[in-house]
Amino acid sequence: MHRKLPSYRRVNYSHPHLFSPYIFSSYSTHIFAIIIFFLLHKSYILLFVLSPPSMATRVLSSPKLLKNLRSFIKPLNSASSSSVAAVSPLNFDEKPDHSAVEKGHPTTTTPLDFDDHQKLFASVSTLKLLRSSANLGLASNETFVDFGMWVMNSRLVETPLLRDAILKTVKHTFFEHFCAGETPAEAAKCLREIQEAGLRGMIVYAVEHTSDNAGCDRNLEGFLQSVEFAKSLPPSSVSSVVAKITAICPLGLLRRISDLLRWQYKDPSFSLPWKLNTLPIFTDSSALYHTLLKPHPLTPQEESDLHLAHQRLLLLCQKCAHYDVPLIIDAEDTSIQPAIDYFTYSSAIMYNKHDPIIYGTIQAYLKDTRERLFNAAKTAQSLGIPMGFKLVRGAYMSSETKLASSLGFDSPVHNGIQHTHACFNDCASFMLDKVADGYGGLVLATHNLESGQLAASKAREVGIEKGNQKLEFAQLYGMSEALSYGLRNAGFQVSKYLPYGPVDMVMPYLLRRAEENRGLLSSSSLDRLLMGKELKRRLKRLQFAKSGMTAPASGMKIETGEP
Repeated sequence: MHRKLPSYRRVNYSHPHLFSPYIFSSYSTHIFAIIIFFLLHKSYILLFVLSPPSMATRVLSSPKLLKNLRSFIKPLNSASSSSVAAVSPLNFDEKPDHSAVEKGHPTTTTPLDFDDHQKLFASVSTLKLLRSSANLGLASNETFVDFGMWVMNSRLVETPLLRDAILKTVKHTFFEHFCAGETPAEAAKCLREIQEAGLRGMIVYAVEHTSDNAGCDRNLEGFLQSVEFAKSLPPSSVSSVVAKITAICPLGLLRRISDLLRWQYKDPSFSLPWKLNTLPIFTDSSALYHTLLKPHPLTPQEESDLHLAHQRLLLLCQKCAHYDVPLIIDAEDTSIQPAIDYFTYSSAIMYNKHDPIIYGTIQAYLKDTRERLFNAAKTAQSLGIPMGFKLVRGAYMSSETKLASSLGFDSPVHNGIQHTHACFNDCASFMLDKVADGYGGLVLATHNLESGQLAASKAREVGIEKGNQKLEFAQLYGMSEALSYGLRNAGFQVSKYLPYGPVDMVMPYLLRRAEENRGLLSSSSLDRLLMGKELKRRLKRLQFAKSGMTAPASGMKIETGEP
């Protein structure tokens, strides 16, 4: 008998291709296929380590090696895409253009320098460069991504032996690349390493959605421990902790609260006796079609659950305020985001006294983003509340558009990626002016090279000094290393988003990394390009050292990443 599926596996087993003879003829061939995949996976990593970077990159995309694998994964591409339903914590669904930088000609004059790969990766060991190149190469290959996602969404993981093999393979490849570790001790080691490289960490206890109060209580304990963990580390190594409201408030209740808030915006006379003071959540262009009929008031049980959820968030805010550790609340899709904004803003009114402690997340891919950010910041400033915002692009494009279309409404998402880029850059400019004037705080979470360049130039233009604690750039751990190091070298505060927790708990996060960033990883090759150049430089240096052309001592520096 199969064990019950974990909550993160939302696969449709009635899919016409999923277990058809076209893919596999029997359960035994399932096992054979996954073993072959692991062997290929390990072989590619070994080949990547032993080969020059350019050769390894070509091998990863070799049609001859992948054609058999692609033949039975191809029918599953659409199914795998639909299985990931949660929004990305930092929402980095971007496809930046690196062509100008790759040619040595940045698109604009900025404080950032991406031409000197030796300087960029001076703090990175050769072994880490090799592993990063290998993992990014694998993650950029859509065939491997499709197959890996199919495996994690299949019944194969219900077999104990295969499940252990799968989790171990994931742990020693993508988990180690994108996550800080399974325990606080492992995360602390990771933090020390990135601190030595001049970066900071955003600590993320990587728990996901829950549907009951018992699960919310457990998740709260994990978040509280992450704050204690952050406080135990050197202050200069941690920029913030990150939490998801969906982990401490049942998902169904968030939908109910969002419906009620939307209806009150439509009808201001609609009374919500439980509602606390908050900042503006909607504009006339916001997605209000989720609530087409007047919702019923909260039941006594729902009001009780809402009170419990508020208490959980307040306990977390109190601990963050006591330890002076900023708390960033992650964003979700528009069906529940109004409730998340309500929780975020109401707690910020209570705890943001002199400096921002509570940060909300603004998603630039929505058409109403500019106006919502302007209204919230303006209102907060008029009330003397130093509001902090994390600015991201967003990830729910397909599902948001599909839902709106099914209800007969226009998509709430910008019509093109360039409009999203423009919105992000405009919002960044708006908040940079605020920070320069001494108001609020800003976390610019982006993998987009042009946005990083523009924001860096704007920050210098408006007089934001190096090391200003009210401005932070952020990238996911394991991604956009060149941008992170370039911003660091220019004197900005830069953080890496560091999820930690058991591999099976972090799996939804890894699935999102694979799904949401397939375009980013496959189309933006700047990191791999620069890593390849630096590895080639170090390889030549090592060859010279062995041939006696350089002193042995200088050859040893190759392992520390020093020039």
